[in-house]
Amino acid sequence: MRVDKIVIEFEWNEGNREKPKKHGLTPEETEEAFFDNNKVVFGDWKHSEAEQRITLLGKTKKGLLLNITYTVRKNKIRVITARPINRKEVPLYEKTA
Repeated sequence: MRVDKIVIEFEWNEGNREKPKKHGLTPEETEEAFFDNNKVVFGDWKHSEAEQRITLLGKTKKGLLLNITYTVRKNKIRVITARPINRKEVPLYEKTA
């Protein structure tokens, strides 16, 4: 699955706004990774039961690499979780750079 280069809107509310903060991130930093030209996007089939989940590996403006799991609801990107990538995930991102 691909993420369009132009993201129309993100859905942030009480249910997901605090999720990035658990990992020292802001929602705004999380959104930055979606605009990374070298981002890697793949389906998260293991966790896609009720709705399709997608994983994105992308870099923020400050160069922080993130692992973001999200879904699309009514043409809005809803972040489920966001965290810095671990060292095992770095090669997955670097293959595109």
